[in-house]
Order: sequence, then structure tokens, then C-alpha cells
Amino acid sequence: MTDGPLEKRLKKRLAEHPRLFRMARHTRQALRSPERLKQALRSPERFRRERLARAGKARLVPSPVFVICPVRSGSTLLRVVLNSHPEIRAPHELHLRSVRVQFERRYGELAMNELSLDNDELEHMLWDRILHRELVSSGKRILVDKTPANATFVDRLVSCWPDARFIFLLRHPASIVASLMETRPDRELEPTVREALLYLDGVEAARQSMPGLEVRYEDLTGTPTRTTKRICEFLGTRWDRSMLEYGQRSHGTFRAGIGDWSTKIRTGRIQKARPLPKPIDVPEGVRPIARAWGYLP
Repeated sequence: MTDGPLEKRLKKRLAEHPRLFRMARHTRQALRSPERLKQALRSPERFRRERLARAGKARLVPSPVFVICPVRSGSTLLRVVLNSHPEIRAPHELHLRSVRVQFERRYGELAMNELSLDNDELEHMLWDRILHRELVSSGKRILVDKTPANATFVDRLVSCWPDARFIFLLRHPASIVASLMETRPDRELEPTVREALLYLDGVEAARQSMPGLEVRYEDLTGTPTRTTKRICEFLGTRWDRSMLEYGQRSHGTFRAGIGDWSTKIRTGRIQKARPLPKPIDVPEGVRPIARAWGYLP
């Protein structure tokens, strides 16, 4: 049995809203598995712990590293610096949240349910395999993904990789807004601030709920040796001077949509950040985050 036109339109609309799509999918799966639903309702925390334990044992890459960051925060610079390390593979932005599994027919879903594989777990297996492929092809042992969209996706990353590690990359929020404004000549301040807040709020929420290493873009560019040594210590690997000379390594194509593409990143050199904005020049909308991150009193 295939979906009719109405079902296909509904799926397409739901797919535009990931959280709503997952809620609808989970509800449908629960209705088809009443015993599983009863177990989850009886003891939700135990059900969650058991699921996470199964996930941790199943992963080919058990402890990947995710850089949780806003857009225009210097994450591509951090990526290429880390990717220059002989033990760290940091590919371009992977956008895992938009890499999905969809059943064409209900028989496929029925077959996977018999294997205790729901949609989420099938997606988790696919994402894990993508990371494993990158590690194997690179010959390295630590995988780092720095996709800014992960700032609103942390709960799903933890569900997939219970032992994931996190680096929180911070930058002065007003500098992020200024950098966004420079990407297009037709940008206006208010909508740009709203766009920045989508990521800034996500990073702050993750920062408050998850353990991890805090790194500031201003430190990465101002004191790169000291900052990269801190990161290597957190990752459990030795520091390597080649990290400061990322232009001597190949890091793939710099292009819009999967990382920074500006002339600055193409120079192959770590350059100092722009001067911090004066307090009076910080847009009102990002002031709370600027205070929370210590950029404003």
C-alpha cells in the first residue's frame, strides 16, 4: 500500500517542521507498538536510560565531538585548525539533522519495527556510519562536526551518541551580527538580529544543560597556541604545531552552505578578530546573551 496524494502532502508539510514531524512519527509508532508505549509511560526515565545504553553500545563512533556554535562565530577556522591535527578529522558542516530516513511503503516500516529499529534509530545508524566513514578514510581517531544548526539539535545528538563530547564556541554576539550583516548588502539589522538569536539562544540553552569545553573565538585568534592546547587536552590528544599552520593542509572546498567561504579563511593563516564593539553599539536584542557570556557587565 502506498500513500495517497493527501498523505504525501501532509508528510511534505510536516518535514518542513522537524520537531512536529518527529512528534507525529513517534505517535504513530507508539500506536503500532502498545507494549512499548506502556513501558515508556510506566517508567519514562528507565525507558530513556535503556534506550541510551543500547545506542551507546551500537555506535561505530561512540564518542564524537560536536562544536556547538552560532553562525559567523569562527567555527570554520576552528574546524580547519583541528583538521590539521594528525589525529583529528573535522570535515565540512555535515547537517545531520537534514539527513533523514523515510519509508516508501509500510512493509519496510513493519520489517524494521520487528528488528526494534524505529525511524530515529535508523537515522542514528546512518549518521553514525557517515562519521565512521570519515574516520576510516582519514586514518584518524577523533571526529569533530561543527555544523551551527546543531545548536538547536543537541538533544537528538545525545540520543544518538550518549557519550558525545561538546565544545561550546562563543563569540561576542554583536560581532556575530556585524559579520552576518556583511554577508549580503541588502541585510537589515532587526531581521539579522532575529536570525542570530536562533543560534545564540540554542547555544546558551545547550551550554546550560550539557557539560563541555568553552572556547572563545577571540581567544582562538588572539592566543591560538594556548587555546589549541586547551582543546587538545580536552580531546585527550597531544598538541601539534601543525594546527597553527592550517594553510599547509587540504581541507576541502570552502563554499557557502557547508562553512565559511570568505577570503579571510582562504588565506591559510589565523588572523586576529575584529575589535570588540563598544557596549553602546551592542544591539538590544543580543544584550542578554552578551551579558550571559561575559561580554557585557
